[in-house]
Amino acid sequence: MPNLDSILKPQIPKFVSDILNRLKYAGHQAYIVGGAVRDFCLKRPITDWDVTTTATPSEIKTIFRDTRLFALKHDTVTLVDSANHFEVTTFRGGKNDIEEDLGHRDFTINAMAFDSETGGILDPRGGKADIKKKLLRAVGDPEERFREDPLRLLRAVRFATELKFRIEPETLNTLTQMTPLLLRVASERIREELMKVLMSPKPSTGFNLMFRTGLLKHFLPELLEGYRMRQNRYHRYTVFKHIMETLDRVEPVPVLRLTALFHDIAKPRIRKKIDGKWRFLGHEKESALLSGEIMARFKFSKDITRKATNLIANHMIGYNSGWNDGAVRRLIRRVGQADIMDLVEFRRADIVAHGMDDQKQDLLVELEKRIMNQLNGPMANTTQDLAVDGYNVMDFLGISPGPEVRRVLRELMEKVTDHPEMNNKKTLLGLLEQVKRA
Repeated sequence: MPNLDSILKPQIPKFVSDILNRLKYAGHQAYIVGGAVRDFCLKRPITDWDVTTTATPSEIKTIFRDTRLFALKHDTVTLVDSANHFEVTTFRGGKNDIEEDLGHRDFTINAMAFDSETGGILDPRGGKADIKKKLLRAVGDPEERFREDPLRLLRAVRFATELKFRIEPETLNTLTQMTPLLLRVASERIREELMKVLMSPKPSTGFNLMFRTGLLKHFLPELLEGYRMRQNRYHRYTVFKHIMETLDRVEPVPVLRLTALFHDIAKPRIRKKIDGKWRFLGHEKESALLSGEIMARFKFSKDITRKATNLIANHMIGYNSGWNDGAVRRLIRRVGQADIMDLVEFRRADIVAHGMDDQKQDLLVELEKRIMNQLNGPMANTTQDLAVDGYNVMDFLGISPGPEVRRVLRELMEKVTDHPEMNNKKTLLGLLEQVKRA
């Protein structure tokens, strides 16, 4: 009877088959390991194809000298095919034995290997059984596994969150005791795991688990500041809870999830009691500043940091039906056309997470329609969109370059924001004539 696992073989990309064949032709053992085998057993789409082999990194580079490659990780060579990366790693453990290699992997569900020759899956650590039980278990001694790479502390949370698995008790207890080891991990590696938790179907599951185990305090203590305020029960429970609810409701887009995570993070720092009630005046600006510092710590790109902090700084829109079209255009100008619809999308999740406020939701729908109308019409976003420029201002008014030119352009911009039809050279020169006569 054929091995049922052999149905994985037809799914292997040609480039991966070539990797296996070339390594074996050179006299080495080679197996598919890790996420591909796990996801096959889970009946999930396979996106990562990693290979383990008896070949050393120098031998791998020689065998694939005609292939684009790079080596950033110890004992790992990454081969490049078009835009796809495939990691080829030397057997772990030093015994040139596949079972020894699998014994040094993080969790049993990742400690399986596919043998392309037999079409079978090697599973010495019971990964298949744990998948059936929906159980995340460290391979062997959990303490040894976590000490080998403390990032596994976060990976455990990430896999449990993504797969909706529970963490096996001994693994969970060891993880909780060893959370300080996370301080040894490079911030970039933490960022990658954080983003995977954020992009999971229900990120709050992962963050609540990180809170209970103590992981959060070692890499994102700002999120827990409200919990340290013993006299303010509102902050201890409501701010964190609201952030979690917003995370779960916002669309799984990286910048939106980051915005949700950080949008209220400075509230515990700026609280003021007014008329017997706690107020958080200006928390959006402070949260934007604090989130920028956090994202710099984790080395997020300048682009995603700019966009997330922009959304956070502007998320308290304060719209009402009395706004004229100029006010809507000023909002678009302030936020930017590239970000304005993301702001609306985030604000929708934020409102719902606060409670089903039908009036606020109706107002947001109204604002969204008005924004769309403005985006579809003529609109100047910056002074560069004006029908006149700084040279026109200087020539017409007879002034030199400097602050006065910028001031005049800003005044014209305000006029055009209220009356877009005025953005033509004749009308704007007429306004400059009035300035000249004043």
